[in-house]
Amino acid sequence: MGVAVYVLIGAALLWPFARTGGWLEFLRKPSPVATSPEANPETSESVSDRPLLVGALISLLSALLLWSLWLNGYLPYRLVPLKLFTPGEWWYAGISGGPRTIEGRDALTVYEGILFGLLAYGCGRIGNFAELFRRRVAERGQPFLALSAAAAAGLVQLLVWKEMLPVVRPILVLIASVAGGEIYQSQTVVNVIYALITVLVLWPFARLGRWRELIAARRGGAAPAPADDAGPATATSADQWPDLRAAGWTDAADTLTAEVRIGRMNDVDVARLRHAWTLATQRSDQLAPLAEAVLRTGGAAAPHPSGHRDLPRRTARHDVLTGQVRIGRCTDDPHNPYDRRGTGLALEPTLLGTSLLAVGPPGVGKSARLIRPVVEALALRALAGQAAVLAVGGAGAQLGPDDAFDVVVRIGHPGSAHDLDLYGGTTDPDEAAAVLAEGLVGDVGSLDSRRAATVLAQLLGPYRAAHGHFPSVPELRELLDGTPAALADLRASLEAAGHHAMLRELDARSRQAGGPGDPAPALADRVALLDRPAFTEFFATGPDARPFSLRALGQYPLRVRVDLPERGHAEASRLLTRLLLAQFTAIAAARTDTTLFVCLVLDDATHAVTAETVRGIRRLRSVNAGAVLALRTVDDVPEALHTPLLGAVGCTAAFSGITTWDGKRFAEAWGKEWVETREVAQHTVFADQPFTRALHALRKLVTGKAVTTDAVTVRQVEKERWSASELAYAVPAGHAVIRVTTVQGEHAPPLLVHLDG
Repeated sequence: MGVAVYVLIGAALLWPFARTGGWLEFLRKPSPVATSPEANPETSESVSDRPLLVGALISLLSALLLWSLWLNGYLPYRLVPLKLFTPGEWWYAGISGGPRTIEGRDALTVYEGILFGLLAYGCGRIGNFAELFRRRVAERGQPFLALSAAAAAGLVQLLVWKEMLPVVRPILVLIASVAGGEIYQSQTVVNVIYALITVLVLWPFARLGRWRELIAARRGGAAPAPADDAGPATATSADQWPDLRAAGWTDAADTLTAEVRIGRMNDVDVARLRHAWTLATQRSDQLAPLAEAVLRTGGAAAPHPSGHRDLPRRTARHDVLTGQVRIGRCTDDPHNPYDRRGTGLALEPTLLGTSLLAVGPPGVGKSARLIRPVVEALALRALAGQAAVLAVGGAGAQLGPDDAFDVVVRIGHPGSAHDLDLYGGTTDPDEAAAVLAEGLVGDVGSLDSRRAATVLAQLLGPYRAAHGHFPSVPELRELLDGTPAALADLRASLEAAGHHAMLRELDARSRQAGGPGDPAPALADRVALLDRPAFTEFFATGPDARPFSLRALGQYPLRVRVDLPERGHAEASRLLTRLLLAQFTAIAAARTDTTLFVCLVLDDATHAVTAETVRGIRRLRSVNAGAVLALRTVDDVPEALHTPLLGAVGCTAAFSGITTWDGKRFAEAWGKEWVETREVAQHTVFADQPFTRALHALRKLVTGKAVTTDAVTVRQVEKERWSASELAYAVPAGHAVIRVTTVQGEHAPPLLVHLDG
């Protein structure tokens, strides 16, 4: 009992000095090998394994030397601290005098155990054994980790019970001091104490080797949940639906909580119902119907118009509640900021709202690793009632299965269930003419799209006034060609209906036909691309026609996919892509209700970008809309639009394999940054003294190099974030350099990302 009391008294007396002197901070301070990232982030992980091994070995040998000197009594004043806190009659006289009584020997035993523990801890911290263990053992995973910990545990147990490590005797002495020596008269108590010592020694190795997780995995069970997740959810946690409870709908909240916990609701259901509740709170008359629907159908309340509650298959990692989709991981590259290395990169509507331009040659994975995940994320958000997506690609593009979309338009395919409205669902001839002109001849630099729109308006307006709808493709071609029969029939219909204003429009078209610079022939040639037998059943405009109009995207959370006939009709596909882009930018900008995020995804935007659509893309971010454009090269866009296009989009992605010309454009768009450069100049050292000159001559004879000194110059210079050559040759396969910007203006530097989406 006396030894334990004196140990406690000594600890109590030493504690204020330990706090004042910062002993704990000194022991916790990492060794120079494991510099903290805040101190030197660029070099914190640059230390190789060899310095770690050498440092650990030196630390271990130093600790063994100190312990050997201690045991053999070569360290002076080693018993002075112990004698200060114990009675003097326990010790022989003198500084180096040993214990005189049994109590003194017991105190020395405990004292040695404490010192050994401190020595082992200090050796581990100074030698950085934790980092060495992480690199050489923990990173190799199971079962190597468990086996290594078991081997170390066996060795330590052997040393402990051989009393080569002072563990058993100090514990026995402390127990005897507290409970009395009579406790050891019972063999059962002794066995229990020995078992506890064994468990105490094994416990750290079991934690290091993760034996419990390995056993659970071998038995087919799951790893134990962290302590923070084990407790029950509080009344304000997200799965308790606090918004419903705060509004007084406790029964509905309890219903949804039960459905979440039994697994009858997925992440799409949760996101959909949260969004529905947010909308319902804006109109008080919708709160009661929504709560009643929740009580009646649970997680199936407020369904998507299709009735679907999830996609048939997901190929990427999604966070539906935030609308994020993971597309890759930032690599450990010097171009990436240190705090972003190894972190994941995800896209979300706040980023896509600034539009995205992806450039890379065929086969680098634009569709599979970027376009497909983005389409999936938007489709999931559409099922949650928060977005609408239009995905446009070739007939063989992997944009998702048919049952992942509400509308699938297969242009040129006889089995297509839906048609496409060339006029975008508008009833205004001028608006229809402007969009159609952009799609037909927007890529022809020699033609003014405004004159082309005027020509189309002079024909579309009279035709709609006479027939109640816009002309079909064959009829529009005849009107643009100036076929006398078609114009005569149209004139007769207008005269019979008394549309004198439209007759003036038609007369103006007749006067301008055939004049210099008349865009009608070029328009007729482009319309002829759609007047083919393969498209006979498409683009109908009569009273019985029910084509799909892009105008529905701004009203409903639709998932739409358009398949273009790229193989047999490449020019027609480019024309339709250009038309869809022009219709989308015009319709998105004209919306009055912008609560629904709408996005257009073009798997191949070759020859689809025009000057007007670039201006339209720039306006999308202010109306909660965005566009994703994929190009094989920037040269697929007219040269005059290279700079405006890169300036209009907020997110850009340069895939591996781009040319240096494309890399130059990205490097200019991403700008420069200030970096610190070090220039080292070597100057030959000329010695004045004969002995020094002789040493220099001997060194030059041995090494073959003259004695030099280094002159280091440190400067701040402005350097491109990524040069054109680096983008063309330093981006590995399966990677891309991606720069993102949010609608609010926050941005990140270009990051080298390993695409695993």
